[in-house]
Amino acid sequence: MPKNVITGVENNSQPQFCNHNKIWTKPFILAIIVVIMLGIISLFTGVYDIRGQEDGMEMFFITRVPRTVALMLTGAAMAMAGLVMQLTTQNRFVEPTTTGTIEWAGLGLLVVYLFVPAPSLVLRMTGAILFSFIGTMIFFLFLRRVRLRSSLIVPIIGLMLGAVISAISTFMGLFFQMTQIIESWFVGSFAAVQVGRYEYLWIIVIITFLIFIYANRLTLAGLGEDVATNLGVNYNRIILLANGLIAVAVGIVAAVIGNLPFLGLIVPNIVSMFRGDDLRSNLPWVCVIGMSTITLCDIISRTIIMPFEVPVSLILGTVGAVVFITILLRQRKPRRLR
Repeated sequence: MPKNVITGVENNSQPQFCNHNKIWTKPFILAIIVVIMLGIISLFTGVYDIRGQEDGMEMFFITRVPRTVALMLTGAAMAMAGLVMQLTTQNRFVEPTTTGTIEWAGLGLLVVYLFVPAPSLVLRMTGAILFSFIGTMIFFLFLRRVRLRSSLIVPIIGLMLGAVISAISTFMGLFFQMTQIIESWFVGSFAAVQVGRYEYLWIIVIITFLIFIYANRLTLAGLGEDVATNLGVNYNRIILLANGLIAVAVGIVAAVIGNLPFLGLIVPNIVSMFRGDDLRSNLPWVCVIGMSTITLCDIISRTIIMPFEVPVSLILGTVGAVVFITILLRQRKPRRLR
């Protein structure tokens, strides 16, 4: 293993610890208030008139409350996955979408359907988690064996790997006549969320707690293998733990919701621009902004062409692509000025 970090990124991608260690500040409280307001708007947004129908309150607790809770948990999960990935690889452009992890999760779902015609949600989650973990480990092993001089190459490699896995999934779907499963999965949407179909998302709370406990070790691992080892951190073990947590978060979201692109890219980069790369102090911010981002996109998806609904992945992908291009341009400017 070379002494430089596994991705060979530029100095502006190195972790920068700052003094923003306080969590309960006025801006953070304001951010929580914004999330609460968006949650209230989400509860009362929809075609069905919950106030004018006799079963309005029943439908409110069957569909609206579960959907809003699922939005909050999913936003936190994907944002945290992106944050941990970016920290451990020291690359701003890494997240489940740009590393092929989400495509591996889709392949896992397809394999489960091949062996079990009508799998339960637990089986689908298990397949998605297992294949997400395998795909993430393959990506990390590739980065450790290949010396890369530019941070821009890393997401390109991840997107290429994801495209290959997506092609395999498409071929298997066509061969076994299961294209409908693939199409429904690639269209990430909260329309089908209701009581009995979202409860496993609460596992994300446990993942958040574990990430917070191991935050300091994950931050040290982000400094590279040599530095982390000299500071007494078992680098391989902490990377394995990080990949496991990422796989669980992505697998659960993939099985319950579907594909949600670029959320793990947008939020961590926004937070890092203002607060540096201290995982412990940034985690609450990442969760809150992730919740607000996906909730806002879902509200837009429900209102933009009412009474119909646009998949939230379409809105999220559009916003994420714009942010991704903006970050790329910001990274290229300093080079031209040198």
